[in-house]
Amino acid sequence: MKFLDEAKVYLKAGDGGNGVVAFRREKYIEFGGPDGGNGGRGGNVIAQAVEGLNTLIDYRYAQHFKARKGGNGAGSDRTGAASDDVILKVPVGTVILADDKETVLADLVEPGQTAVLCRGGDGGHGNAHYKTSTNRAPRRADPGYPGEERWVWLRLKLIADAGLVGLPNAGKSTFLAATSAARPKIADYPFTTLHPQLGVVRLNATEEFVLADIPGLIEGAHEGAGLGDRFLGHIERCAVLLHLIDGTQADPVETYRTVRAELEGYGGGLVDKPEIVALNKMDAMTPQAKTSRIKALARAIGKEPLLISGATGEGVPAVLRVLADTIKAARGA
Repeated sequence: MKFLDEAKVYLKAGDGGNGVVAFRREKYIEFGGPDGGNGGRGGNVIAQAVEGLNTLIDYRYAQHFKARKGGNGAGSDRTGAASDDVILKVPVGTVILADDKETVLADLVEPGQTAVLCRGGDGGHGNAHYKTSTNRAPRRADPGYPGEERWVWLRLKLIADAGLVGLPNAGKSTFLAATSAARPKIADYPFTTLHPQLGVVRLNATEEFVLADIPGLIEGAHEGAGLGDRFLGHIERCAVLLHLIDGTQADPVETYRTVRAELEGYGGGLVDKPEIVALNKMDAMTPQAKTSRIKALARAIGKEPLLISGATGEGVPAVLRVLADTIKAARGA
C-alpha cells in the first residue's frame, strides 16, 4: 500500500429540507387550519479515527465528500427525514487543518475518536409553525438552511513513543530492523528510507514501545533540500529522540550539529524533547577512532554518547533500556 501522509479534501454538509405550506382537508372538519411540516436536518460530515489504517491514500483519489440534503416537510404535520452523516475514516494520529494549514480543527489520537467538521443545515419551518391566534391561515414556509462547507487538510502524524533521527546512512533502518520485527529497506546508499517506518520494540514480557524511523535529514532540509523535513511531523508525538551518528565519518560533531539545526529549523518542539545520542557502527571503527570521536562528541553535547553497532547488536540492549526508562518518565507512568 502506498504511503501518503497529507491530503486536501472538500467537505460539504447537507442542506436542510424545505418546510411546506399545507392545510388540513378532511370531510366534516371545516377550517382545518395549517398543517405543513418542517424540513429535515441535513447530514453532517464527521471524521473518525479507526485502527488498521496507516496511510491517507484513500483521499488521494476521492477528494470531494458531500452529505445529502434533508427531506422536505409534508402535510399532516410531517417533518422531513434527517439525512445520514458522511463519515471519513482516517488513521489514528490524523490532524485536521483548515485551508490555511495552520488552524487545527481536530487532532484524532484515540481509536474511535470523532470530530464534526461540517454541520448540516437545519430544516426550514412549515406554515404550521407560524399559526397564531391572529394569523390562523399562514401561507409562509421557509427553505432549509445551507450546510457548512470547507476545504480541509488531512495530515497524518504517526503515533510512536521514540523517534530515530540522523543523517542518511547513519544506520537508522538497520537499528529498527535489529530491535523490532519491522523490515525496512536497507542498502549502502543515501535515502534508502523514503517513507516513515514503525516497529514495536519488546524488551520483555511486560515492556514494549513503538519506534519510528524517518527519512534522513541533510543540511538545508527545512528549506526543501533532499526529501525535506515534512516527515519530522511523524516524530512530534514521540517522548524521546534517538539521534544516531555514523561513527565512520571523520567529524561526528559537525554531523550532530547539522541534524540539530534542522530540528530547530522545523520547530514543533523537537529540540526540546529528551535526546539520546548514540555513535553507531562501532564495529567499523578502530580503537583510536572510537576514543577520539567519543571525546569530541562528549565535549560538544555535554554528556557521554552511547556506543552501539546496529549490525552486530553490540550496545543495543543498553540503548533500548535507556529509551524505555526515558519514555516511562516522560509519559508519567
